[in-house]
Amino acid sequence: MAKAVPKGDYDGIRAEVRKVMKQPDYDDGSAGPVLVRLAWHASGTFSLVEHNGGSNGAGLRHGKEAADPANAGLYHAIEFLMPIQQANPWITHADLWTLAGVEAIKAMGGPDVPWQPGRMDYNDESHAEEHRGNISDRLPDGALGASHLRDVFGRMGYSDQEIVALSGAHTLGRCHADRSGFDGPWVVNPTRFSNQYFKLLSTRKWVPRKWDGPLQFENIMAGERLMMLPTDMALMEDPVFKEWVLKYAKDQNLFFKDFANAFGKLIELGVDRDDSGFAHLVRQAAKEGKPLDEVSKENGGSGGRVTVRSAGGGCPFMAAASASKRDSKL
Repeated sequence: MAKAVPKGDYDGIRAEVRKVMKQPDYDDGSAGPVLVRLAWHASGTFSLVEHNGGSNGAGLRHGKEAADPANAGLYHAIEFLMPIQQANPWITHADLWTLAGVEAIKAMGGPDVPWQPGRMDYNDESHAEEHRGNISDRLPDGALGASHLRDVFGRMGYSDQEIVALSGAHTLGRCHADRSGFDGPWVVNPTRFSNQYFKLLSTRKWVPRKWDGPLQFENIMAGERLMMLPTDMALMEDPVFKEWVLKYAKDQNLFFKDFANAFGKLIELGVDRDDSGFAHLVRQAAKEGKPLDEVSKENGGSGGRVTVRSAGGGCPFMAAASASKRDSKL
C-alpha cells in the first residue's frame, strides 16, 4: 500500500515511485522501463503546428489516445502508479506520470532530468477531446526510417542530435510481440540506464531475424537474443544521426547530459505555464466563459485553490477546441 505524503512533498512521491518499481512478476523484475515509456508517450503527442498534445491533461486516460495501439501495455504503468495517486490525490495524474518517469530514470542509474509540477488533468473524455483535438498517429513507428523520425520529432521541435539522444531510452525495457509486434530487449541489462544501446548499435553486426513477426534485427550476446528496430538501424544509416550515435557510444557523460535536456524538454511539451506555475488551460477555460471562476487545485507547494483570471495567457490545446459553451471542468 502506498504511503500518503504531505501535500507538495515531491521527494516523498519520488520515494513511493521507487517502491513500486520493484515488480518481480513483471518483465525483468522492474516497472522502471514502462514508467519511462508512460511519461514518454504521455508527452510525445505534442505538435508545434496545431499546438496541442503533450503531457498536460493526462489525456492518455481517455478515448482514442488510451486505445491507440502505440500505447499498448501502458495500462501496466498506470496501474503500478494508481496506489500512489489514490493515497495522494493532491497530485495530478499528469504530474505523477512525468515525475515517475524521471525518477525511474534516476533510480536505474541515469541522469537527473529537470522536472516541475503544475500540469492539469482532464476530467473526462469529452473535455480531453475538446482541448486535445486529433492527436492519433503521432508516436514513432519502429518499422520506419530516418525521414519518419525527423517527421515525428520535428513536429515536437527536436533537432537531429536530440532525436538520437532520446533514442538512447532504448537502453531500457523490451518489446513485446503481443503489443507492438516486435520482440526482445535492446541490451543485456534492460533495467540499467547507460550508453550500452549506442555501443551495441555501432559495434555489433545486426542481421534480420528469421521469424513470423515484422522486420527486426538481431544479435546474440551473452547467450541472449538482442534486437534492433528499423528505426534503430536508421540511426547508423543516416550520416548525421550516425555521428551522434558514435559520440554517445564513446562518451556516456555526454549522452547523460544531452538525454536529460531532451527528456526534460519532452515532458514540458504542451505545458504552457502561467505566472503561478500552473498550466494555462485553466485560465483559458475561464476566458471561454466556462464555469471555472475558481478551480480546486491542490497541486504544488502552496495547495489550496487557484483563482482563475480571464486575462492573458494562451492555451496550447485550443487549435481543435469546439465553439460550444457546454460546461467543462478540469
